[in-house]
Amino acid sequence: MTAVKLLALDTATEACSAALLVDGAVLERYELAPRRHAALILPMIEAVLAEAGLRATQLDAVAFGRGPGAFTGVRVAVGIAQGIAFAADLPVVPVSTLAALALGAARETGHTRIAAALDARMGEIYWGTYAVAGETVDALGEECVRAPPAASAPPGDWFGVGSGWSVYSAILCQRLAVGGGWLDERYPRAGDVARLAADPRRRGEWVIA
Repeated sequence: MTAVKLLALDTATEACSAALLVDGAVLERYELAPRRHAALILPMIEAVLAEAGLRATQLDAVAFGRGPGAFTGVRVAVGIAQGIAFAADLPVVPVSTLAALALGAARETGHTRIAAALDARMGEIYWGTYAVAGETVDALGEECVRAPPAASAPPGDWFGVGSGWSVYSAILCQRLAVGGGWLDERYPRAGDVARLAADPRRRGEWVIA
């Protein structure tokens, strides 16, 4: 893990979280709180900064879950990340919420091939497949929104994660081999957004606020 100081937030799903990564260690606040993201996220950010004894101007970057996810939630994260970064003259790091979800599932279960699906409503899912090694995540296909019967993955065994599995597990199990099962009540966390943003290979994805 590169020695960086990163603030991260994610409000793209029903979960709301903020995290601070300091030299590889993560401080995090997380709450499953649909429709309360705007009220919760700033106090969460203040709490992790206070716990670490840091100011925003002492950070290296601000990372955020860029979606896919709920439009309003993604907009909250983008606006707050951009505001903090402008004020502190920091770059921002957009991170896939599906990749963050995959990283969390791999850490929790030990599986390394993760099929992430978030319920996108209207009979569709946000879909992505990933290979996870330690705290690095590589997409094994394009992230997309599609009807569950059209979900696809490279050959091999997979572990599923996300709210899409809660609704469409029967269909998804017909589309790919899921030998290890799945976790349906899981959401992306800001700590994993921070871990992905700190990957040295992603430094080219750090952008001006």
